[in-house]
Amino acid sequence: MKMYIEFYASLMKYLPPGNSRFRREVKVEDSLKLNRLIECYHISPEEAHLVLVNGHYIYHEDRPNRKLIEGDVVSIWPPVAGG
Repeated sequence: MKMYIEFYASLMKYLPPGNSRFRREVKVEDSLKLNRLIECYHISPEEAHLVLVNGHYIYHEDRPNRKLIEGDVVSIWPPVAGG
């Protein structure tokens, strides 16, 4: 199935080649679970601080069971510090 990934800040290094700065269209297996997608891109649980699917925050404890569907947009941000 086709879906979209968006990685921000230091996670951009994990994006496959493409034209967009943050977003890539990717093909994945049907019924892929969110945690498995994150693992496929070698992003550690600590790095995947803020995870949204279609703009909705997914709590850490819900990620292992959250199935992805055709057209989903998964956005991931690392922890950030500000001042």
